[in-house]
Amino acid sequence: MKQIDLHIHSSASDGTDSPAEVVRKAGALDLAAVAITDHDTVAGCAEAAAEGQKLGVEAVSGVELTSRYGRTIHILGYYLRTNSPVLTRTLDRIISERDERNRKMARMMAADGIAIDYDEMKSRFGSSIGRPHFGRVLVEQGLAESVQDAFDRYIEKGQRYYLPRWMLSIERSVEVIREAGGVPVLAHPFQYKLEESALRQLIEHCMDHGLLGMECRYSLYDEEQSQYLLALAKEYGLVPTGGSDYHGANKPHLALGSGTGQLCVPAAWLEPLRALATSTKMRP
Repeated sequence: MKQIDLHIHSSASDGTDSPAEVVRKAGALDLAAVAITDHDTVAGCAEAAAEGQKLGVEAVSGVELTSRYGRTIHILGYYLRTNSPVLTRTLDRIISERDERNRKMARMMAADGIAIDYDEMKSRFGSSIGRPHFGRVLVEQGLAESVQDAFDRYIEKGQRYYLPRWMLSIERSVEVIREAGGVPVLAHPFQYKLEESALRQLIEHCMDHGLLGMECRYSLYDEEQSQYLLALAKEYGLVPTGGSDYHGANKPHLALGSGTGQLCVPAAWLEPLRALATSTKMRP
């Protein structure tokens, strides 16, 4: 059975493999399709698509929008028009707001004698800088043993150098993806640690604003959890998706296509997703 992986991060955000490298690895694994779903950017989609055309691997344009709903919730978007003006304006604002937060973090570290050159980080990592990049620099400077250790000691919420950042409302995240011709999907529902009633409330709230899918297979979910989510998606009429949340060396325990070893996302799930994206109701 052909498989796919629709939740992947590249070096365009906080992964370590370039978009082209992701697609080459997918080809070597005989995956039928992958989606580059970088955090709040579509900068890697064109490169992935070009490599996919060479290798016969479908590279779905995607994004993962960090959203506000009382807590942080992630909304995935698939088959986006990456040149959509509304999407471009939205992502530009996210990057601008994040850039301001990052510079403040760098200044706070510098005040304590931690030499982090933020402009150098941007030159090295690109415009979509996040806390994992700070973590990598802290590891390189010998101030942390791993990126996770850097989070735990320096940049996680509650630690000295953590600063919150501006993010889209969850309503706007769903709407922007729809306005860009894409299919909005609720990412990894169990990661929010909600009771069933609260999870249903979240799903229904997002559906009121255009949610069309839910991630039902995920690296950290066993088969019982996946079956529960599949039943929930069927009940609400949402298309199921799935993916590894691969980040390359930044999350070495998660493998492309297979997650922690048990992930299996059938290629048959791609057609309903594609059909939603190409239907006339998806085109504003």
